[in-house]
Amino acid sequence: SLSLLDTNLPAEAETELRSFIAKRLTKGALFEGMGNVASVALSIPEYKVGCYYCRFQQENILEMATLESDINVPEYVVCFLGGSEKEDTFRLELDKYIQSLKINLDLEQKPLETYVNPYLRSWFENAICPIQRVVQLFQEKLAFLLHAALSYTPVEVKNADETTEKDISRFLAAASLQGLVQEGTMTSLCIAMTEEQHKSMIIDCSGPLPQLHNAGSNRFCEDWMHAFVNGAEGGNPFLFRQILENFKLKAIQDINNLKRFIRQAEMNHYALFKCYLFLKNCGSGDILLKIVKVEHAEMPEARNVVTVLEEFMRETSVA
Repeated sequence: SLSLLDTNLPAEAETELRSFIAKRLTKGALFEGMGNVASVALSIPEYKVGCYYCRFQQENILEMATLESDINVPEYVVCFLGGSEKEDTFRLELDKYIQSLKINLDLEQKPLETYVNPYLRSWFENAICPIQRVVQLFQEKLAFLLHAALSYTPVEVKNADETTEKDISRFLAAASLQGLVQEGTMTSLCIAMTEEQHKSMIIDCSGPLPQLHNAGSNRFCEDWMHAFVNGAEGGNPFLFRQILENFKLKAIQDINNLKRFIRQAEMNHYALFKCYLFLKNCGSGDILLKIVKVEHAEMPEARNVVTVLEEFMRETSVA
């Protein structure tokens, strides 16, 4: 059975939502800590809405239960309702939002009214809107932030309020290729970038506009920056998230194309020239070359190709 803790839905709609969640629970379709997004028909408003729902257990009681098996661990289901199923694009962010609630939830120490309610009611501002706020704050300087995320450059934020600092951190995490490239590659790349630059990119938020130091960019990131800035007129956070996903997808496609060219170049000098042209024209050759260099570090033939490409790119930039 489901007991209602808190809601800001009208009674009739709340009953319908509870029925929907109960059916999902009966089917065993709710996994602990993993959210789902579905379309739900509610009488108020009289159309289908997107519903993110997630089942979780209170963290501190769960730890006690492992020691004392007779403790009954309470379970909770959180639901967030939006205008459509677009919340699915933010499912990972919402999962993290619930994880934070799960860790900090203690209804004996933190009453529902003073902690849980405000936290739940601010889900849209805190989990959905950070990307939009970062775009509006950085404008044309967003290209530097995209470059830092793509290249795993360390970023240090100074003189920012807590919300802005969290927003920048969330944007960098969302814009990085974490989970899309091999974990070992990502770790090695982070180490390589830190050793190479010796300095973090510094974002100083003491003025009305952020000032950036030790920042880098390229044509690829500048082109995508314009897509974000042009989308800012509509003010739709879901549009920004989709642009960000397309940005990462294009970066992954370019990495895969370059790796394919490198495999061909191991046996074909013309393919080596194709590699060079691709790096020169893709707009992100500086970052792509570093990524494949890390990935091919233990492959002698591919490593030789990358070394030649580095020399070509260096000579071109000097010329």
